[in-house]
Amino acid sequence: MQAEFALALFLAVCLTLMLGFPVALTLAGVSLVFAALGTLAGGFDPTYLVALPARIFGTMSNETLIAVPLFILMGNILERARIAEDLLNQMAQLFGRRPGGLGISVVLVGALLAASTGIVGATVVTMGLLSLPTMLRAGYSPSIATGTICATGTLGQIIPPSIALVLLGDIISSAYQRAQLEMGVINTATVSVGDLFIGALVPGLILVACYVLWIAITGWVSPKKVPPIETSAISPAQVLSVLLPPLGLIGLVLGSILVGAATPTEASGVGAVGALVLAILRREMTWSRLRDIGQSTLQVTSMIFLILIGASVFSLVFRGFGGEELVQEFFHSMSGGPAAALLLVMVVIFLLGFILDFIEITFVVVPIVGPILLAMGFDPIWLGIMIAVNLQTSFLTPPFGFALFYLRGVAPDKVNTGAMYRGVIPFVLLQLGLLLLMWYVPSIVSWLPNKLG
Repeated sequence: MQAEFALALFLAVCLTLMLGFPVALTLAGVSLVFAALGTLAGGFDPTYLVALPARIFGTMSNETLIAVPLFILMGNILERARIAEDLLNQMAQLFGRRPGGLGISVVLVGALLAASTGIVGATVVTMGLLSLPTMLRAGYSPSIATGTICATGTLGQIIPPSIALVLLGDIISSAYQRAQLEMGVINTATVSVGDLFIGALVPGLILVACYVLWIAITGWVSPKKVPPIETSAISPAQVLSVLLPPLGLIGLVLGSILVGAATPTEASGVGAVGALVLAILRREMTWSRLRDIGQSTLQVTSMIFLILIGASVFSLVFRGFGGEELVQEFFHSMSGGPAAALLLVMVVIFLLGFILDFIEITFVVVPIVGPILLAMGFDPIWLGIMIAVNLQTSFLTPPFGFALFYLRGVAPDKVNTGAMYRGVIPFVLLQLGLLLLMWYVPSIVSWLPNKLG
């Protein structure tokens, strides 16, 4: 009976989310309904819910998660201070004279914006509003323009400091500790958010390089699809004056983490203060704008932590029905060993990425499958980056990719959805290629953490 309840709970949560109900309330509400039904049927022990207050308190006292609102604040400040707009203008002047130059500028500025905001939706919408009209006026193919913007927006999933990596790092750390305990291994080594940041650097840079290379090849083969634009003369000093402040801030945040001078939480505080200083020096900060930034940060942070609380309720009820043991038995009974189990998990996460955001998948799915996969011997940092890139690919894949929906909301009516779908296909293939490369060459992820460790 318990196995049926566990499976029905998971399916009910997914179906309710597909109907459009709020995520946090769905996770908690559906789980409590199933807990009540299970108690009445004698298949659930209600004492499991006694642990819920302790879990919520643990979330409140988790120092790692303090980085979430601070990184969100940093991204909001940089976005509202019009730094991305100035960067795009300057980079377009620098590269725009060549076929594909404007597209390359969008990728580079989008990567920098992704590193500062760390949120896919914010990056896609911002780049869509800033660069899509410019690219269309310049004569760019609508499919290439929209595909470039969507793909660049998803870089916020993998390029640190990423909110997705902060949340995923905290969950992977807990899953790794549980896996070690279940195997009876006494290991003082832990996995931190900083480890995931370091592990994501090389794959993130490879992906940016692949995007730039693809647009450059397109400009060489089909220059009419990505024509050059008329630009005025610009000096390197002008470019550096716009580029160096945000680049220096991001370098300071990541550099302090890489050299071990600061934890991600401490670095996020430096980033938020530094972004505020930059905005003030640019005379782009007013009291009304600061109020809007604070409200936006509060709304996003509240949404994330409310989902985390709802996911805690789901996790407790799912465990109470024996769901984790059911999943573990299923994986161990599979033919093909750990590789087959990981492949199945990656496919499921990819498909769930069509209907769930990365926050729900991180809080709901990863805690269930993470300890099982890590107990099979997979490296926690490598597994975390594989999941992050997998979700990034899912958010970009037609017809349900979240990035496509975000851009559709701000794109003009003359850009049809079919063109957007065609435009993202090359970038989806590039990301799938990166996934395969990391699968067969894990050192792409592990090399830098081992060097700095």
